[in-house]
Amino acid sequence: MAIITLTTDFGEKDHFAGATKGAIYSELPDVKIVDISHSISPFNIPEAAYIIQNAYSSFPKGTIHIIGIDAEINPENKHIAIKLDDHYFICANNGIMSMICSEIAPEKIVEINIHDKIQTSFPVLDVFVKVACHIARGGTLEVIGKNIPEIKPIKNIVPYVNDDKTQIIGSVIYIDNYGNVVTNIKRSFFETIQKGRDFEISARNYTFKKIHKKYSDIVNFDIPENKRHDEGRKLVVFNSGNFLEIAVYKSNSATVGSASTLLGLGLMDAVSIKFTPKPVIPQGMELPKKIHNVSDFE
Repeated sequence: MAIITLTTDFGEKDHFAGATKGAIYSELPDVKIVDISHSISPFNIPEAAYIIQNAYSSFPKGTIHIIGIDAEINPENKHIAIKLDDHYFICANNGIMSMICSEIAPEKIVEINIHDKIQTSFPVLDVFVKVACHIARGGTLEVIGKNIPEIKPIKNIVPYVNDDKTQIIGSVIYIDNYGNVVTNIKRSFFETIQKGRDFEISARNYTFKKIHKKYSDIVNFDIPENKRHDEGRKLVVFNSGNFLEIAVYKSNSATVGSASTLLGLGLMDAVSIKFTPKPVIPQGMELPKKIHNVSDFE
């Protein structure tokens, strides 16, 4: 049984998501439809890219992913279908796939060319559904499009690094349901630049000098629970998608606040990391031994 996922900015109030599902079922009654999200911020390409990158690999190979963000066709916003990592993606060529494609090379990219056969003002419903159902029936991409060599890149997908590699400047690409702030700095990128150096992460007027392995690492479990006061404490982690995230422990915007509200961080705001240069040791010399306790004097 084919699986088709939907990721859109349609929301839940309007008819768009329901109509899209109805159109799919009209063509393929036995298909399985899964909603990844219909709550993407309107026209927010980086947010949609983050969501789909972290969701698609949980589905079986061969799954077809419809991405309905900024999908109106125009000379600068063509429609594409991509086969990547044994999954299929149908979307506008607006940079939405460049976050995934920066890590995994597509097996095939086609520019969809069936528009002359379809009258539409709702391309997700009329075009993307037709393409998804064609693939679900075993159809090839060449039938619905012409091969193209690459996709349009997304802006600000890669953080800035200065020439001497002492600073990374990233940006906020997503704020999750808890108000945690996700940046475009991935663990692998951070570690490549860090090379074991100490660092300081700055966001607005807040600084952090440690990245925790998990949220609860901020808690001192040796202290009685009623004396900890850990809720609302700020921390930095690499999240489940391996993106650098600024979070608040057990955040709640109605009580203790969230990273977004407490730090005043919004989408595309800057987050910087400064690295401490390692000391240069002249040849033949060693750094003084660190004194750990009184016995070191003896």
